[in-house]
Amino acid sequence: MILEKFNEALEQTDVDQRFEDINDDQVLLESGLDSLGFAILVALLEEELDLDPFQQMKDAVYPTTFGEFVAIYEKYSL
Repeated sequence: MILEKFNEALEQTDVDQRFEDINDDQVLLESGLDSLGFAILVALLEEELDLDPFQQMKDAVYPTTFGEFVAIYEKYSL
């Protein structure tokens, strides 16, 4: 589902790139996702999951890879 919302965020920011599959080591800033796209992605996931792990963090963290991003959601969804 995260990949589906990732592609939706790319579409909403007019990025032509889409991912059928994405590696955990894919650097987010090299994926076409900029800071606006990242915010859209988090908002889309919050709508779907009723969860925004970035609001729950004591110290703000910006993940650099797709794998780090997924790990944050896994950690805070428990």
